[in-house]
Amino acid sequence: MTLTKPAVSVVIRAYNEERHIGKLMQGIAAQSRKDVEVILVDSGSTDQTAAIAAGLGATVVHIRPQDFSFGYSLNRGLAACRGSLVVIASAHVYPVYPDWLDTLLEPFADAQVACTYGKQRGTETSQYSEIRLFHQWFPDGQPSAQEHPFCNNANAAIRRELWEKNAYDETLPGLEDLDWSHRLMQQGYTVRYVPDAEVIHVHQETPAGIFRRYQREGMAFKRIFPMEHFQLRDMLRLSFSNIRSDCKAAAREKVLRRHWRDIIWFRVMQFWGTYQGYRSSGPLTWQLKQRFYYPSTHLPAVDTNTTRKVEPIAYNK
Repeated sequence: MTLTKPAVSVVIRAYNEERHIGKLMQGIAAQSRKDVEVILVDSGSTDQTAAIAAGLGATVVHIRPQDFSFGYSLNRGLAACRGSLVVIASAHVYPVYPDWLDTLLEPFADAQVACTYGKQRGTETSQYSEIRLFHQWFPDGQPSAQEHPFCNNANAAIRRELWEKNAYDETLPGLEDLDWSHRLMQQGYTVRYVPDAEVIHVHQETPAGIFRRYQREGMAFKRIFPMEHFQLRDMLRLSFSNIRSDCKAAAREKVLRRHWRDIIWFRVMQFWGTYQGYRSSGPLTWQLKQRFYYPSTHLPAVDTNTTRKVEPIAYNK
């Protein structure tokens, strides 16, 4: 029997995500687009993640924990896909609107678009500084092409045919999305940011977890851009400037008393981890340095909501 080829596949990377995977699967089922295939790449979960996803219609691809890298898990998931367009989502995100997939995929009408990525927002469990980062990295506004290769595979989409010729780098400790879009842009393709393709990203990281994430990404950034550097003075200057910016914003919102401690440790761990990941020298690309590190003086308050005419998905409690 010949299976009907889906218009789009969704690849989800997961490890012990039983608390979140059901909500993402519910959000996918609530999409206006129905010809969707879901591939979950499970890297050795010891909870019910794989069973929950399979019970809700996902095809589960298993990999060994010792084989995991972000690039390897994506390559395994993409190899199992049948859709010509592939949406990539973290297991701990869920879409806000039922047109999430349609909106994220709309720019592919332009044959030069290799990759799109959508808005991310935090929850009440997110650290204050991370919510600020979400507003910095994923601003409100109109869909736009960009001159730099920033994107984020927690909420992104790519052309599968381009992946077939440009697999994700399985040796990178992180930032496989930045590396992939950088390589495709060098070939003449474009990356589009789609703010209306919005997801909620659930994070509950400890200071040690923040340090490890940014150390990993610093190591990857250095691999992708070997002439760049992040020195101790960068760590000190950026920690101070971001702490100051976050504290000023929290004071305006009258939440500084509640958040000043987590603002300090988040930013210190962010930039200490980045410094430990780099430990080298060279010029740093200005556009990417702005995107990753520098605080904006024009960010909205963290509780800003963008009103759309589309009704959000009503999730089960």
